[in-house]
Amino acid sequence: MAWQDFLIPIITFIVAWEMVWKGIALWKCGRNKQLIWFVLIFILNTAGILPIVYLLLFRRKRG
Repeated sequence: MAWQDFLIPIITFIVAWEMVWKGIALWKCGRNKQLIWFVLIFILNTAGILPIVYLLLFRRKRG
């Protein structure tokens, strides 16, 4: 039981991390009308990696 007490905060953090990045990426996908990315990010659970990759690839270039 001690190992479960250790994992609960870690899992909670990962879930929260995923939800934040997924929410931001899905919002941007919807605004940019990128259906394929929207579906991929919505279906796949990648601990925030895929949403971060999307946001880095499709960020606005300044200047």
